[in-house]
Amino acid sequence: MIDRISLSSDLSFSRIIYGMWRLSDDQNTSVDHVRAKISACLDQGITTMDQADIYGGYQAEEIMGAALTPALRNRIEIVTKCDIVAPVGRYGDRRVKHYDTSRAHITASVDHSLRLMGIDHIDMLLIHRPDPFMDADETGATLDDLVRSGKVRAVGVSNFKLHDWTLLQSAMKTPLLTNQIEMSLGHIAPFTNGDLAFLQERKIAPMAWSPLGGGSLMTGKGGHGKLRTALAALAKEQGVDMAAVAIAWLLAHPARIMPVMGTNNLSRINALHDALKVTIDRQTWFELYTYALGDEVP
Repeated sequence: MIDRISLSSDLSFSRIIYGMWRLSDDQNTSVDHVRAKISACLDQGITTMDQADIYGGYQAEEIMGAALTPALRNRIEIVTKCDIVAPVGRYGDRRVKHYDTSRAHITASVDHSLRLMGIDHIDMLLIHRPDPFMDADETGATLDDLVRSGKVRAVGVSNFKLHDWTLLQSAMKTPLLTNQIEMSLGHIAPFTNGDLAFLQERKIAPMAWSPLGGGSLMTGKGGHGKLRTALAALAKEQGVDMAAVAIAWLLAHPARIMPVMGTNNLSRINALHDALKVTIDRQTWFELYTYALGDEVP
């Protein structure tokens, strides 16, 4: 079974998170099929579901919500995000894609998410992207108020740099509990550019989006020839697929990384826990890192 990561005294997430950004891309978005995906996750101990208001052109939350029963809702943690406004769906009349971290927009987004998913609270709300037009005092107070109201249990951010984090946190009483950033063997910059070190210093467990490099690590479309060869060899040696090895590489890191896995394939969902079967020691970790880097470390 998947182990858990404690984010606060009263909130923990499953170590592997199921990402629903592709939920509306599936040809089958029926209630039964969505429930089958959630049940497959729960059977492995994957209880945390990752959403965003914008996913599926602002449709994914509603698709998920249609499948939730009170009993099912009580078994999962729901993460969702807001602040991206794209000229599609309910924002089809907007002239330009932009970010909105105003009180009015965040509050309305949360109310939309609660209604579409048919729930009375969100376990964690993330600000999806740093907003260069953000009024930190307004945004911070809004997030504090949402937690105080009970509509949101906890808050965090996504794609924030350390200066974005410290600015927003300086205007808040509620602690930010995670940063969801891109991390994978196809995107190793956070391991050396300070993004991960900043979170480790503060004992903040990060979430990793696109932990398989958007699929490029598996398909080879982004290159990674030697890396894919190494992944394939380790996968064969340990009796799993390449994806499990790539995820195990993230799990092995001491930063307590929580990979967000997005797939609509039930057989792949059922195999998400295979990453826990993989042994990655220090030399193996650096071997894969070296192939991802393209050269040996200095």
